[in-house]
Amino acid sequence: MNHPATRVLLIEDDPMVQEINKQFVERVEGFVVIGCASNGKEGIELIKKNKPDLVLVDIYMPNQDGVTTIKQIRSEGLDTDVIAITAASDVETVRYCFQLGAKDYIMKPFKFERIKQALTNYRSYFLKVNEKESITQQELDRLLFQESKQDPTELPKGLNVVTLQKILHFLKDNQEPVSAEEVAEGIGIARVTARRYLEYMEKTGVVTIHVEYGGIGRPINRYMIK
Repeated sequence: MNHPATRVLLIEDDPMVQEINKQFVERVEGFVVIGCASNGKEGIELIKKNKPDLVLVDIYMPNQDGVTTIKQIRSEGLDTDVIAITAASDVETVRYCFQLGAKDYIMKPFKFERIKQALTNYRSYFLKVNEKESITQQELDRLLFQESKQDPTELPKGLNVVTLQKILHFLKDNQEPVSAEEVAEGIGIARVTARRYLEYMEKTGVVTIHVEYGGIGRPINRYMIK
């Protein structure tokens, strides 16, 4: 079945970055850029006029920043989804964007593969959710865990979906590589347990390992969502 292209609006004040983002988006199958805005106020006008499926919005902009723009999208009930693309890396901004309903948060500078992953995950979710009136828990879990090739209801023995979800949320909130010990302390589990989940997530392609050298002792493995 052929589905219509996902219609995307870009809100970015830097013309060069705007053009790069446009090229990146249109390299991903199933997406088309229908317009560009250089600030939040202009972006809101184009959302109302063109009704995009998805908006990619920068956070730091003149004439209405990205956070204010996302808040306005939600407060006015505009029917569009949002992905933040920004240099803002502080945890407070990251958490606030997710609280406002952002589907993803991509930090500059980024590579094409990262935006491709975000858009592919979004389109899979968008098409599945919009093709039916109701959804089962199992179907929803598959969508929420689509980063992994394995169904989260079929985890290895000793692992469970609830703990895996907690670790995923912790990693997304931090947005920086974290150690198994930091994960363990963050969600209240044993370090050896955290390491088992992180190793599983690395094998299934959900996280990447960043090895930290220096200091006394062995190098530390740090994990980050792809």
